[in-house]
Amino acid sequence: MDSARVILSQYLRAAWRRRWMGVIIAWLVCGIGWVAVYTIPNQFESGARLFVDADAVLTPLLRGIAADSAPTTQLEILQRTLLSRPNLEKLVSKTDLDLTLNGPSDRERLLTRLGAEIKVNPQTKNLFTITYRDKSPKLAHDVVQTLLTIFVESATGGSRTDMENARRFLERQIQSYEQQLRAAEKRRADFRARYIEILPADNNPNVPALEGARNQAQALEGKLQDALISRDALKQEVENTPPMLVVETGGPNGVLGGGPAAKTRLQEAEEQLTMLLLRDTEKHPDVIAQRKLIESLKNAPPDTPRQAADKEAAGRNAAANAVKRSVPNAVYDQLKVKLIEADTNVISLQRQRDDAVRYRDRLEKVQREQPGLIAEYQNMDRDYTVLRKNYEELLARLQSANIAQAADTQADKVKLQVIDPPEIPRLPVAPNRMLLVTGVLLGGLITGAGLTVMFGQLDRSFSTVDELRSLGLPVLGGISVLGLIPFRQRIMSVLRFGAAVAVLVGVYGGLMIHILRSAALI
Repeated sequence: MDSARVILSQYLRAAWRRRWMGVIIAWLVCGIGWVAVYTIPNQFESGARLFVDADAVLTPLLRGIAADSAPTTQLEILQRTLLSRPNLEKLVSKTDLDLTLNGPSDRERLLTRLGAEIKVNPQTKNLFTITYRDKSPKLAHDVVQTLLTIFVESATGGSRTDMENARRFLERQIQSYEQQLRAAEKRRADFRARYIEILPADNNPNVPALEGARNQAQALEGKLQDALISRDALKQEVENTPPMLVVETGGPNGVLGGGPAAKTRLQEAEEQLTMLLLRDTEKHPDVIAQRKLIESLKNAPPDTPRQAADKEAAGRNAAANAVKRSVPNAVYDQLKVKLIEADTNVISLQRQRDDAVRYRDRLEKVQREQPGLIAEYQNMDRDYTVLRKNYEELLARLQSANIAQAADTQADKVKLQVIDPPEIPRLPVAPNRMLLVTGVLLGGLITGAGLTVMFGQLDRSFSTVDELRSLGLPVLGGISVLGLIPFRQRIMSVLRFGAAVAVLVGVYGGLMIHILRSAALI
């Protein structure tokens, strides 16, 4: 701690001895720096804020119907392309900056400088600013205003131009696909007309013709077997049914004398069942009920001897009074008609089955002789399907492009609104002279103090006996006081040094007041 204090005191004594050198250096640095600060030209900044508004009603309504020209995407593209070379060249020509150019090299440097100094900064999703600085306030305003005009023209006309180009491209592609589709349809129709028998049907293209023929032949075979079984059963029924019936009638008056004795209830029930089977199936409720009645009649208890004797006597009396005769059986006639219809159905099914089998055999023969025919047709059909799908998609996209173009041109789908238009600036925004003047003052003071300390270190003289003894040599003694400087003289020396520093600070204060007045802050 003591050694540090000793070293510090040495530095201070060395600097104090050269204090006027430090004051002169500080004055020189501050004077040169302040003059340099005031020679820096003022920079004036002009800016504008632009808001892009997408129609909150029209855009959702057209989503999925029209081509998606999102305003956000257009805004991002415009921000990135606003400072492109064509736009900068247009800016130079509109602001008369090209009048100051002397050659191509100057033009390149000007375009590079404009691209670096013009700032396009987004503030929110749809709000952004355009700023530019120049030593001429009017030029700064003209540059921002021209850029704003270029941006608006690009936003309103660029999208329409792109949409028109896209629509023309779609129309050319649709015409090309129409020609290809007509050619594919003609090839497909010619091929199908040549091999129509073995190709899949249009209503069921997933099932080949050979497989369909096999299925049809198999189905007809099943129907034929069912028809044969039904016909045989009907033929058996015809054989078991008598063609003529013997009936008994009464005497001369023609009254039927048979009654219940001529035909039993069981016989009547069986005849009724036969009539029902001609009309209904075995599962019909009437047929089931009639069969139950027959079973109940068959299972009925036999008649008592007296009842049997009475019925037999009544039968003999009726037989004595009855006249027997034969009449056609109506059930037999109906069964014969049904049998004829069944035979006709069997013959028709046999003919259809034979035709289906011959068609299946012919397809199998063609399939064996020309195995690649179906594959060729499938490839042709697949090409036709792809062309038709692309053609329909192009048509749909052309309609979307037409709707989007109508929305952009007729409904003003995207609206550009200038929130803050550019103005000619009255006060400079750069350089920051207050900061620069303060920095020059601090730099001058630090430079003066640092140089005095550095020159003090370069001095090889010894200020104290202790410094001399630090060399390791014997010191006999020293003269402590050669003569005392008058106190008034020391005070005057300090006052003169303080006055020099105070004047420097006063000049700094005057410069600060001048800067504040120039900026209209006081």
